[in-house]
Amino acid sequence: MTRRQLLGLMAGAALCPMGCKSVWLPGKELRIATWGGAGDDDEYARLQKRLYREFESAHPGLKLRVEAAPDSQEHVRKVLLDYIAGAMPDIVNLDASSAAVFIDNGTLMDLTPFIDRDPAFRLDDYYPNVVDVARRGKSLFAIPTDFTPMVVYLNRKLFREAGVPVPTGQWSFEKFQEIAKALTRPGVYGFEFANWMPGWVMFLWNNGSDVLAPDGSRATGFFDSPKSVEAVQYLADLVNKYRVAPSLSQSAATGVDFFATARAAMKVSGHWYIVALKAAKDIDMDDIAVVELPTNLEHSVTVMYEAGQAIGKGCKHPEEAWEWLKFWASYGVQKRYNASGIAVCGRKDVEEEKLRASRGTDLERAFQSIVPSARPPWGSRVEGYDRVEDVGQKAMDAVLKNNVPVHVAVSKAAHDIDAEFSKR
Repeated sequence: MTRRQLLGLMAGAALCPMGCKSVWLPGKELRIATWGGAGDDDEYARLQKRLYREFESAHPGLKLRVEAAPDSQEHVRKVLLDYIAGAMPDIVNLDASSAAVFIDNGTLMDLTPFIDRDPAFRLDDYYPNVVDVARRGKSLFAIPTDFTPMVVYLNRKLFREAGVPVPTGQWSFEKFQEIAKALTRPGVYGFEFANWMPGWVMFLWNNGSDVLAPDGSRATGFFDSPKSVEAVQYLADLVNKYRVAPSLSQSAATGVDFFATARAAMKVSGHWYIVALKAAKDIDMDDIAVVELPTNLEHSVTVMYEAGQAIGKGCKHPEEAWEWLKFWASYGVQKRYNASGIAVCGRKDVEEEKLRASRGTDLERAFQSIVPSARPPWGSRVEGYDRVEDVGQKAMDAVLKNNVPVHVAVSKAAHDIDAEFSKR
């Protein structure tokens, strides 16, 4: 890490105790650093707590201390501050979008020695492309628990009411726009767009461009390339020109999820969205389908957002921490954990069992068909990529809210990103 980054983190250290939750669970102590949900009382949060207690019961004398930051960015800051202070957590929940900042700063232990001497643990039980998200050469820094590709959700009921056939197979940007227009009518939008760069960067990929150079070193010449400008303009036109998606101000003013309230027929999201849809009173899950992202390429491409469990460098109880990783990534635990619908399980046997029990049109089967087209996010390889996403979001805001020409907004964004990278 640079001196500038360290000073920035230290300056914010005093804020973390105000924003981070610490949950003590009954039962030598393992500190688990994660984000979100520690104080929630929904079924998903209750399941997590039951699993924590089961591990403690199976390991008498061992306690788990769960330290949950309010969001993933605060989680990154907190763990890095702990590392700087010599108080690194034993277990770190690793999000693919921020994996590089942990791995590249040497905050995590290589798990390969644990795997090599533990014949009961089989890395072949997990999807290899998901495992490789946290791999650097021969070293592996996390065991995957779950992941999701980003997909397009469809409400078949709204398609039927508009007399629009549900798309199957590959579709182009032009076809997506045409369908969104046909679905839009009073009270219903064809598409719900959210200015969250992790949810729209794939449109650049599917137009043959990218936000960074292949080696992740710069944005100029890539984020501001003609193909990138074309992709951002395409998204902006869906909102501002064709009005097939609510404006950002409309979305902010209403404070509702247009898709979950059956006021939008299409939306881009991940597997986690199923949990919200199951709880939505205006949605019949039998009407929900998922399809691949539209593309102007030969094949559609999407992103794989993965979560895993890692052991912090300097962990006081590494053998117990390894036992925890094995427990959390085991078949029995992951079968129960993923029953919530939160993600696609990183274990092949859990997913294969889900598929055997599903119907031919089941959402899980549709997700599985899209998984091979998923690539790791930039944050798994480029340290500080969260800053890129902040700059990208501001560029899209400038276009959608302030009518800044796309080529001006993305050119400024590309140069701002390069300026940030030069400070590393």
